[in-house]
Amino acid sequence: MTESALTNLAKSRTNGSPVGITSVCSAHPLVLSAALQQARRLNKSVLIEATCNQVNQFGGYTGQTPKAFIDFVAGLAAQEGVPMDRIILGGDHLGPNPWRKEPAETAMAKAEEMVGAYVEAGFSKIHLDASMGCAGEPAALNDEITAERAARLASVAEKIARRRGTTPPCYVIGTEVPIPGGADHALDAITPTSADAARETLEVHRRTFARNNLHGAYERVIALVVQPGVEFGNDNVITYAPAATLHLTNLLNEYPTFVYEAHSTDYQSGEALSNLVQNGFSILKVGPELTFALREAIYALDMIATELVEGYGDRPLAATMEKLMCDEPIYWKSYYKGSKRNQYVERHYSLSDRVRYYWGKGKAQAAWLHLQQVLSKVAIPTTLSSQYLPKLSAALVQTSSPQAIVIASVGEVLQRYDDACACRQERQL
Repeated sequence: MTESALTNLAKSRTNGSPVGITSVCSAHPLVLSAALQQARRLNKSVLIEATCNQVNQFGGYTGQTPKAFIDFVAGLAAQEGVPMDRIILGGDHLGPNPWRKEPAETAMAKAEEMVGAYVEAGFSKIHLDASMGCAGEPAALNDEITAERAARLASVAEKIARRRGTTPPCYVIGTEVPIPGGADHALDAITPTSADAARETLEVHRRTFARNNLHGAYERVIALVVQPGVEFGNDNVITYAPAATLHLTNLLNEYPTFVYEAHSTDYQSGEALSNLVQNGFSILKVGPELTFALREAIYALDMIATELVEGYGDRPLAATMEKLMCDEPIYWKSYYKGSKRNQYVERHYSLSDRVRYYWGKGKAQAAWLHLQQVLSKVAIPTTLSSQYLPKLSAALVQTSSPQAIVIASVGEVLQRYDDACACRQERQL
């Protein structure tokens, strides 16, 4: 059931009835709970992806190996009543990126080990991303080098799958790949990938995989990452323009077994997301917008408790997050520039949502637990829910736990994606 949700994407497009799938790129338990609840409610498969920086053989910034991440998802799925055979687990940006400051061979050896760990753990969708240069190399590599390194990674994946006696994974390839974690500079406009560049990427990978006796692996490449002209900065969104990518949509007619995987689709409108799916961008990756919605709801509850509960203090949870971010600036320092006030605003409210790196810290979890305990003893008036949680119904806020309120906030985003993937929006060309 799960694999068919991916392999049927190209078939649906060529049959004239395109559908999409949301790729949930997050390791936060409440975000994943929201995605699992949505899957149960809609009786559909759910695609959950871990990135190379979040999860790898050394633990990543979540402290989880691929096996630990699957166990973590399985625990949440059991709580939400979703069987594991409804969950597609993907590895995003799997390649040398976490070690790109090291020599290429050292970084690639670690990347091979990481891909092997993902397949060994049971991930069935692998994004082969060897497009970035390592120490002493250009920042972006050409198709030939990228394809050769992707083939090396695929070879490891195939070998592990054969040894385990399991179905080998499907793959996503591409050379015009956004940076994992989001843009690190201001954005004004994004130029879509040209049809010639996309065609060259596909052909170079086809030849390279064949030369490395990976014919079967190439047949399981389901998607190509290209730039559809969408991205977001700290406070702006580059909106999808369908007419600017008609050349890419038409290219898929030459490659009927492929669709596109669209990265950084966060904050696009429902209409834009639907147009992406209609035009062949069938895999919609979203991450920061989900934790942005989570942060909005938690900060809103922090504000409500400040207004409502005597002795709670003045937004103590937000103050805790500020201290954590200032004490450990590695996750935001190179992204947020300007005055101290501007950096403060972006730390907490940027669309890139680099607050997400800090929710797993002990003090953040303690502040969140305290907020839940405080609010469990009071009823939230409709006036405060209207003021601080206007996207949610007052009835939901009044009858739900703080955790359920946060999950509902994330669910609002996921619903927009699900509507687009089911093509419930008008197509605009």
